Amino acid sequence: MELLRKWLCHPEDIYNLLRFKMGGYRVVMSRIDLDSLGRGLRTCYRYLNQTSRSFAAVIQALDGELRHAVCIFYLVLRALDTIEDDMTISLDVKISMLHEFHSYLYQPEWKYMESKEKDRQVLEDFPTISMEFRNLSKIYRDVISDICHKMAIGMAEFLEKKVDSQHEWDRYCHYVAGLVGIGLSRLFSASELEEPIVGEDMELANSMGLFLQKTNIIRDYLEDQLDGREFWPREVWSRYAKKLSDLAKPENIDMAVQCLNELITNALHHVPDVLTYLSRLRNQTVFNFCAIPQVMAIATLAACYNNKQVFRGVVKIRKGQAVTLMMDATNIQAVKAIMYQYVEEIYQKIPSTDPSSNKTQQVIASIRAMSLPCSPMASRHHYSPIYLSCAVLLAALSWQYLSTISKATEEYVQAGEN
Repeated sequence: MELLRKWLCHPEDIYNLLRFKMGGYRVVMSRIDLDSLGRGLRTCYRYLNQTSRSFAAVIQALDGELRHAVCIFYLVLRALDTIEDDMTISLDVKISMLHEFHSYLYQPEWKYMESKEKDRQVLEDFPTISMEFRNLSKIYRDVISDICHKMAIGMAEFLEKKVDSQHEWDRYCHYVAGLVGIGLSRLFSASELEEPIVGEDMELANSMGLFLQKTNIIRDYLEDQLDGREFWPREVWSRYAKKLSDLAKPENIDMAVQCLNELITNALHHVPDVLTYLSRLRNQTVFNFCAIPQVMAIATLAACYNNKQVFRGVVKIRKGQAVTLMMDATNIQAVKAIMYQYVEEIYQKIPSTDPSSNKTQQVIASIRAMSLPCSPMASRHHYSPIYLSCAVLLAALSWQYLSTISKATEEYVQAGEN
């Protein structure tokens, strides 16, 4: 019944979920013919689908040989991340493995059979992944190996220390996500689907990754606390609590929300770079690949801003809302309109007493200047009374069927996946 209540409040979600199911998904989820691939590549795409169904969809929609390069890039980094996450590996052994990991790409027999992590198959069958890596053109191999090495060095650094300053927060996010943005940008340019400047401007590419990673870290406060992980920078949270875990206590909720708002304001500073980066893209499949996670992130931040629920449970955007973002974010003007919509939503929620209110208003002003819509925003989200009445009736008649649809697309439309 909760699902029905949500659809009654947002009847446009019904229309968008149906539109997605009845063919709209092809805009971003076109599939390749796996039967036409060799055995090794088929195996790699199977692992891709098993470890990240959402990224698998947009990766498989990429054009030409870039598709295989990004698939292998993802699996290599997934293997690296699996080593970092495996708490059964001793610190000394893990650091050594991380430092040497890029060399394993050129060792046909290397594999690791002792992991207990859920994605351990990418380590146990690493010979298949590394073989397909070596089958890539040298221009792709060099990028993947270089990013893998740099990321592993950063991972090893933060195994032994926590994130203290905001500078270290940026540094940590650079290692785990900014480098991914840089690597992908270099692959885009190497494929010649995008201009050289896309791969050369590392500052913009880094911001693409930082915006997504900071959104994940902000949203996942409670989950990380329950798992014993801390990624919020001490420099910020220590102004609001003695311990980061104290923010989850009911008596500290007002201070916790102020801390949350300050971190969201920090993340919003990357949005102008995101818009500049996306404005340079020319290939449609690359644009979809890059734009969809970014609009999911801004929608997630808008949902989290000034929201006590971040410290009590999970904050997610609605599935119908996510589907709409996926299908709408196919050109730069649409993305600008989406960004404008959600920063306006944040602006309307800024408490006058919030310590970060002036900074939040300032960064929103800079985003507004870059994303003023060319056409009325109402055309995207306002519906006639007749449409709304029909949609509400449809919700009452078919909510169970649509529940099945939403579950089928759930894994893809989750915002800001790691």
